[in-house]
Amino acid sequence: MSAVANLHRSLDPQTLRRTLEAHRRYLASRTGGQRANLAYADLSGFRLEGHDLRDADLTGVKLGGAGLAGIKLERAILFGADLRDTDMRRADLSHADLRGASLRGANLTGANLSNCDLREGRIALQDRDEGFRYLDHAGGAGELNFAVLAGANLSGAQMTGASALATDFTDADLSGAHLAGARLIKAKLDGANLTGADVAGADLSGASLRRAILIRVDFSFATVEGADLSDVLLAPPAVVYVQDRPLPQVIAAHHQFCESDGKAGAAARVSAVDFRPVRTLRRRKLSGLVAPDSIFFGLDLEGVELQGADLSRCDLRGVNMRMADLRGARLIDAQLTRADLRGALLGPLEIGGDRFVRTDLSRANLRHADLRHARALRVRLIDADLSEAKIEDCDLTGAEREG
Repeated sequence: MSAVANLHRSLDPQTLRRTLEAHRRYLASRTGGQRANLAYADLSGFRLEGHDLRDADLTGVKLGGAGLAGIKLERAILFGADLRDTDMRRADLSHADLRGASLRGANLTGANLSNCDLREGRIALQDRDEGFRYLDHAGGAGELNFAVLAGANLSGAQMTGASALATDFTDADLSGAHLAGARLIKAKLDGANLTGADVAGADLSGASLRRAILIRVDFSFATVEGADLSDVLLAPPAVVYVQDRPLPQVIAAHHQFCESDGKAGAAARVSAVDFRPVRTLRRRKLSGLVAPDSIFFGLDLEGVELQGADLSRCDLRGVNMRMADLRGARLIDAQLTRADLRGALLGPLEIGGDRFVRTDLSRANLRHADLRHARALRVRLIDADLSEAKIEDCDLTGAEREG
């Protein structure tokens, strides 16, 4: 029998436990520590959820169908690894070497793959009978076909020439990713952030890029035949005018209106305005602002006062709204993917006597948003998407989640 056929070694659970314990000591710089060497181990179907294997050597490992949710594999070597159909939700694979690895059908929802290397690569081995042979146990080197990477962080990832047929990148962060020559045929990139990504020579035929962020993305040398590019977000204009007035003046007038209880300035009632050129609205008083269908993508809104504001259908993806006052605001159908709402006030706004207006987030997209320590008493969340949102210590007393 050939050397290649005998390459993979089986590990019994006890040996694996000893290896993991030694690696734990290694990471903690304790006596008896040893870096885990699981190269070419057959760990198919093993459950390794939450384990810490940072910096481990898993070259050519077989982990098909394994449970790896929440595993830490930062800087790990996974060259030529078989990761097909694995559960790697929320796994940390940042800076990992995944060249030639097969992730076909893997679930990487919410995983961190920032600056990892997903380029093609193959392991060549000496075979006693046939000389050098390639290790093809993964069925496809550098393959991401049919994998789920919804909400994953792939910023700066090396994906040159990668194959990602029908892969789900919904709301993924691909900013600065290297996608030159990648095969993304029929991939789902709805809402994905491709800011500054290199797509030269990439094949995006039939891909869906609805609401994708395409700032500084050049499709000149990419194939986009049949791709859905509806409602994509491009670079902001240098200057925005509202009825012949520069946007900063409109904002300043509304701030003055709020500060003076309506005695000075003027209340702003706008729609479909791109607020990005102002860069920050930090701690501004903008109560009652009417700005449906507007773009606030990536803005600094920390501590902003937006009580009773109408922000329906607004693009608030990635905004910093820490400690913002959003009591009584209308955020129906708003896009709040990855928004930072820590400590925000989302409860009812009292308008006199026993009357109040509730904050309305009906049908809002809050995937991967951070709502920790927010106060959201009686908030309306009918049909809102809170997938992978952080809601620890968020006060949702009396929240309305169903129609």
